[in-house]
Amino acid sequence: MKSIVKDIRNSPDPDIAGSYYAMRRAGQAAIDLAIQTNTAIVTMVDGKIVQIPASELIKKRQPSV
Repeated sequence: MKSIVKDIRNSPDPDIAGSYYAMRRAGQAAIDLAIQTNTAIVTMVDGKIVQIPASELIKKRQPSV
């Protein structure tokens, strides 16, 4: 059975709705720190836990040519 995921940005509670943006900022801060310290980020991608090295984070940040 597939569960329905609700978008927290649509919550009537402003604290919960605002937490989405706080989590996005925290994620970006973690990426910034990983790049500064040359360490990897551990996250979930497509339901699997993956480790993304700083070198790949830097590549993703650079604009496409």
